[in-house]
Amino acid sequence: MFTNPSQVILRNNDLFENQNVLVLNYEDDRLPSKLLESAEKVTALALDYHHHLTMTADDSQNLSLYFSHQLPNEALFDTAIIYYPKAKALAAYLINLAGQHLKPGGQLIVVGENKGGIRSLIKQIPSYFSSPFKQDNARHCLLFTSELIEKAPKIKLSDWVSSYQLDTPQGEVTVCNLVGVFSEKKLDEGTKLLLSHLPRMKGRVLDFGCGAGVIAAALLKAQPELQLECVDINAMAIASCELTLKANDLHAMTYPSDGLMQTTGMFEGIISNPPFHDGLKSTTNITKNFVSESINKLRKGGVWHIVANRHLPYSDTIATQFGEVCVPAENNKYKIYSNKLKN
Repeated sequence: MFTNPSQVILRNNDLFENQNVLVLNYEDDRLPSKLLESAEKVTALALDYHHHLTMTADDSQNLSLYFSHQLPNEALFDTAIIYYPKAKALAAYLINLAGQHLKPGGQLIVVGENKGGIRSLIKQIPSYFSSPFKQDNARHCLLFTSELIEKAPKIKLSDWVSSYQLDTPQGEVTVCNLVGVFSEKKLDEGTKLLLSHLPRMKGRVLDFGCGAGVIAAALLKAQPELQLECVDINAMAIASCELTLKANDLHAMTYPSDGLMQTTGMFEGIISNPPFHDGLKSTTNITKNFVSESINKLRKGGVWHIVANRHLPYSDTIATQFGEVCVPAENNKYKIYSNKLKN
């Protein structure tokens, strides 16, 4: 089943017939592969690792698949298709990225759900593109087309980073947030509560859903001896975490993971401010699966320490998996759950 934006793209397949097409930020379906019924070649860049894994079996001579915040080459395309993201600032980045990889006069296609802010594109499009034309309006989505009329500027990652100094109980931390990453311009209240109640940990520790690396940096400030691994499903988050670690002269392993699937071995500790959004939808499945998977990744006596919105129903899952629910701190919005694996 194709998402609504994908269905709108497919009903306009005459726009890219026999063309070399770039797809940016595609969704959880097999759209890049389906495009080959019309396009000559397709290159697809996923920002979501789960979406990338969904497509990897289809990699072929005419379908190139990448997971990253940018392409590994300077290839040029006839058409670039962007799925409009939830964060407007990320949309601006993707438009710049598309422009950098379009041939002169190349076509830009931007599609998105009405509730996702796609109408903002008209004011957001930069001067090196022509004014967007509303090509289609269907399935609660809009599809705009535009043309590259001037050379787009090359992307410098530093131009898309918000950096700020943060005083934490563990010391001052420089935070580097790329566009589209959670809590882009300031520390969110959940992480603030977590840092105020950071546990002592040892050995090999996993930071799940690392985001911009705030928890990782604070943890390493307090315990630089830890063997810390930072995972996230989002390419922009992983790049942000790497920038934050570098800015603070700290070292940890960073890599993408769909849940805990790409982690290996066992951990003495797992820490997280876990995500509960999948695109525009709020879901507790991410964290429920995380709780269940954690049991198989923790050594006996291992520390499991997270912060979560207090209204989300995590207690039953935690009680089922750990045998008890420990809440060492909470406020009117968040709870810290902290357990040790007994069995």
